Amino acid sequence: MNVKYLIVATLETIIKVAVIAGAIVFIFRGATQAYDFGYRVFADQPVSVTGGRTITVGIAENASVKDIAQMLQEKGLIEDSNLFIVQELLSAHHGKILPGIYDLSTEMTAGQMLEIMSTPVEEADKK
Repeated sequence: MNVKYLIVATLETIIKVAVIAGAIVFIFRGATQAYDFGYRVFADQPVSVTGGRTITVGIAENASVKDIAQMLQEKGLIEDSNLFIVQELLSAHHGKILPGIYDLSTEMTAGQMLEIMSTPVEEADKK
């Protein structure tokens, strides 16, 4: 009976250690991904630093920020549409994106793209 109890106790301990180790790995990976995402929200890096290409995009009257972000990601102007949505939400240009046709570059940051897409055409021509 003592041997049976010892085997059960040992297996129980091994299972508990495995579950705790799995939970620690899961929490560590989640925290690392959350930190990386938060860092990228405020680091605001362009897709390409040198040798960027200019792409013309059209923003429709009824386009949501999610639609715009997905379109920019498909055209290669941004790397992560979810990141762009959060950046737009936290920017001074939140809710100010205007419909129109814009020339954007892969050398631009998301903040610069938001500024261009939020500036009325008359003001952009004066710059």
